[in-house]
Amino acid sequence: MSRPASADPVDTPSADVEGTSVATTTFVERLGHRFADPGLLAEALTHRSWCAEFEGRSNERLEFLGDAVLGLAVATRLFGEHPDLPEGELAKIRSSVVSAGALADVGRRIGLGDVLRLGRGEAASGGADKESILSDAMEAVIGAVFLDGGEASAFRLVDDLFADALDRAAEEPGLHDHKTRLQELVARHFPEQPAYRLHAEGPDHDKRFHAVVEVDGRTWGPGTGTSKKRAEQDAARLAWVDLCHLDDLAVTHEPYTGSDDPATTPTTETVVLADTGSPR
Repeated sequence: MSRPASADPVDTPSADVEGTSVATTTFVERLGHRFADPGLLAEALTHRSWCAEFEGRSNERLEFLGDAVLGLAVATRLFGEHPDLPEGELAKIRSSVVSAGALADVGRRIGLGDVLRLGRGEAASGGADKESILSDAMEAVIGAVFLDGGEASAFRLVDDLFADALDRAAEEPGLHDHKTRLQELVARHFPEQPAYRLHAEGPDHDKRFHAVVEVDGRTWGPGTGTSKKRAEQDAARLAWVDLCHLDDLAVTHEPYTGSDDPATTPTTETVVLADTGSPR
């Protein structure tokens, strides 16, 4: 895919975007993406107030692109992680995650305000911490990562930076929690509660967690995620999807003689299912 030319770096007294300042180095490390084209990062960090005083292209076009990329990344993740949720509840979670407030919070956490290119007046009035400016710039950064590294890089960025927001939104009252649903299901049909096992891999700034869940001697997983909670939720989803038919059998009073029957399945059997979650 061809991409538009990025804005040329502007030699003016503001945020350094070529990676030499401490703030920029910290920002790039927290972002988790090193740009092959630093000009794209420069453009993503350039507010229109800067362009009114100096030369350069604002981040508004990248913001437009990043908004679409963010929405697709979040929707794809939610669609895979919550196969039982109706469209309305999926839309509710997505709206919460991509809200201006959530975007600004992510921007503050990674030091986005410290590296923004703002006009003197906007900078003097506290523009580096304004919700609207931070949220727009965060979308522009996502758009820049998409152009620089492709869909996989952009989706990974969203997955890493918005993991907490996704967890919080998915646990709002009225939305399904697979760990709770699995626990309730297991309590109805088995004598012991689910047991989870976790392990982590990767450096601290890019750690990945893997979880398996054991129910009545059988194991499901691995569930994966950027936090322990997400990995356990993913493993619980795999188990719940495989076992939820037990409630239907209990309601219809039909005998069940499949491999899930504790009377016919050795308790030492371990079944590892393929992860049917969203694209990573």
